[in-house]
Amino acid sequence: MHNPSGVRIIVADNDSRDDSVEMLNREFPQVEIIQNKSNGGFAKGYNDALKQVDADYFILLNSDIEVTTGWIDPIIKLMESDHDIAACQPVIRSYHSKESFEYAGAAGGFIDEYGYPFCRGRLFQNIEVDLGQYDDTREIFWATGACLFVRADLFREHGGFDEDFFAHMEEIDFCWRMKHLGYKIMVCPESKVYHVGGGTLPKKSSFKTYLNMRNNITLLYKNLPSERLAFVFFSRLVLDGVAAFKFLIDGGFGDFWAVVRAHMSFYRNFHKHKYKRTLIKHRHVSQVYMGNIVIDYFLRGMKNFSRIPEDKFTK
Repeated sequence: MHNPSGVRIIVADNDSRDDSVEMLNREFPQVEIIQNKSNGGFAKGYNDALKQVDADYFILLNSDIEVTTGWIDPIIKLMESDHDIAACQPVIRSYHSKESFEYAGAAGGFIDEYGYPFCRGRLFQNIEVDLGQYDDTREIFWATGACLFVRADLFREHGGFDEDFFAHMEEIDFCWRMKHLGYKIMVCPESKVYHVGGGTLPKKSSFKTYLNMRNNITLLYKNLPSERLAFVFFSRLVLDGVAAFKFLIDGGFGDFWAVVRAHMSFYRNFHKHKYKRTLIKHRHVSQVYMGNIVIDYFLRGMKNFSRIPEDKFTK
């Protein structure tokens, strides 16, 4: 076992329709099971389950993660040392390529000024080998939902994940909201885990494209400060339009239509998003890359996170 004493292991079953619950009861009777009544996706699934858990910290762990010896203690020690830390993640390596970072989280998540998320150790499809280049404990912008340590009282007090996201980017939204409240998000490289990845939706999925596009513009509308909102939104309309036609030219009609549907969904639910925006006291937040990671990567050839100047991140 890789878990210290006093740690409860709970499986949140999101209304699965296979024999997984029966298998758990049969093979792992020591594991607690919470069975949700419906599948509300990653966001609602965790919210529903965690309402039934009494703990100081929640460790949200995907079912396709392989943990390592001593993976919990360094992060809890870090969070105990600074109560301004709301959430933290370990370094995420690939299960299939153990020396490489993994797409969903790598060595910590960031976002550029246009709302494009990326990771230290992973820019778009370029995934770096972990050579110790990111072994420093540091503040980041968002921590991955694949292995997320979060203070339980903050998660409960501030409503957990936005359930309208269903899946994808709800952890970025949560982290951004925590940063608006003055809390920090961290990565702790003393802890490493291995992630299979792509278990919920395949990488080439028009539904995944739809969720990513819809949730990204929702994320931006909710969290951007007023002085940045109009400029970024207009820029994203143009950039998303370019992406949509690129999909179409490449024969990806499903992805093209996913982008259109994503924007239609956002505007159809605009009043709901507008209300949620009023609940956030927007403030200057740290660890935003003040540049365009798309242009840097595709036009300027910046393939590794280490090439991004540190002074381009907000403090």
